[in-house]
Amino acid sequence: MAIIAARRPAAAETIESALAKAYQNNPQLNAQRAIVRQTDEGVPQALSGYRPNIAANASIGRQYTDITETIPAAPPLLPTGATLSAKGLSTPETAGLTGTQTLFNGGQTGNKVRAAESQVSAARETLRVMEESVLLSAATIYMDMSRDTANLKVQQNNVRVLERTLTDTRNRFNAGQVTDTDVAQAEAQLAAGQATLHAAESQLMTTRANYRRIIGVEPVNLAAAAPVDHLAPINLNAAVAVGIAQNPSVTAALYGVDVAQLQVKIAEGALWPSLTGQYSIQEQRDPQFLTPKLFTNTVMLNLSVPIYQGGAEYSAIRLDKETLDQQRLNVDQVRDQVRANVVEAWGQLQAAKAQVEAAERQNVAAARALTGVRNEAMAGQRTTQDVLNAEQVLVNARQSLIVAQHDRVVASYSLLSAVGRLSAQQLKLPVTIYDPEVHYHQVRDSWFGLRTPSGQ
Repeated sequence: MAIIAARRPAAAETIESALAKAYQNNPQLNAQRAIVRQTDEGVPQALSGYRPNIAANASIGRQYTDITETIPAAPPLLPTGATLSAKGLSTPETAGLTGTQTLFNGGQTGNKVRAAESQVSAARETLRVMEESVLLSAATIYMDMSRDTANLKVQQNNVRVLERTLTDTRNRFNAGQVTDTDVAQAEAQLAAGQATLHAAESQLMTTRANYRRIIGVEPVNLAAAAPVDHLAPINLNAAVAVGIAQNPSVTAALYGVDVAQLQVKIAEGALWPSLTGQYSIQEQRDPQFLTPKLFTNTVMLNLSVPIYQGGAEYSAIRLDKETLDQQRLNVDQVRDQVRANVVEAWGQLQAAKAQVEAAERQNVAAARALTGVRNEAMAGQRTTQDVLNAEQVLVNARQSLIVAQHDRVVASYSLLSAVGRLSAQQLKLPVTIYDPEVHYHQVRDSWFGLRTPSGQ
């Protein structure tokens, strides 16, 4: 079985499988997911304001007491001015329990919970931004790898053709059909082709390293990729409308406005009275030399009404209002940027489509022209330089087609990213979708516990 498996050709890596690996393994994306999980913890922290605070206390010590007291006169039992003296060592012990519950604090707790939930929503949208960025980078590097691999093959084939051309030119020179100048021209063209080949090899090495960095594995046997603009809106106006509504950068900015509004309310809550309830039990043994035991059971309501606190609370409210205005302006800025990105991506996609069609026609014409020039050169109607030029034109045409096909696919992914549809769900990647709500619900109502849901 091992021999049969070894002889089977390796399965081709598709762009979908490469994107799935990046979606699962990219460290930048996984770090952003960890940030979302960190943000989730802000909700139970805010909810803790609704819960009681309970504290236990205990103490033990050693105390030396020397007491001299004047006892009131009580004739005829005690004479006037009688005194009582006592001294000695005691061991006072204290144990107690205190519970405090906030009953009203100007709505600060409720607003803090809502602000924390909005921050969670904003973090999820930021995660979508990162997912789109990583998927776009993965699609781009996949196409870069395909482009540079194809370009290397073109350059290798070009060098082989130039080597044959040089051999043919030398043979014709030996036969007296061409001059030494023709041989020199062929040699120069071959040297230029070899230099370009080495540059293509270097570029492929760099692209391979970046592929490993983004995708997480070495590139092997990459399959051809198809564009995905069929998932995008059908016209530019629709694309702009969808981008403004669905792009995660816009939705994240909108949640930022919600958080800023709630911060204003939280700051205003500092101007309201606060009411807390407190219950405590305390037992003391030998708190004083002549008191062997003391037990207290206390229930209290504490009302605090702020009158003037130096003006810091008013400054905080004004600051948060300015922050709110800044966040609203930020939404407008993000929308304008998204609109520009959509228009740019749409234009690049349309240009790439036209470039592919033109490059295909260029390749057909260049190949036909090279065949004609070679035939004419054999008949003595064309020079060696004409043949070399025609070969270079065909090489350039093949490179143009490779680049155009690369740009066509990348532009389609860029458009999906600009409108907010570049996701594992939309692309139907063969991967388990990361759901941030799972961790959120695991920690939201957690009252205690040191371990994370993952067991750390």
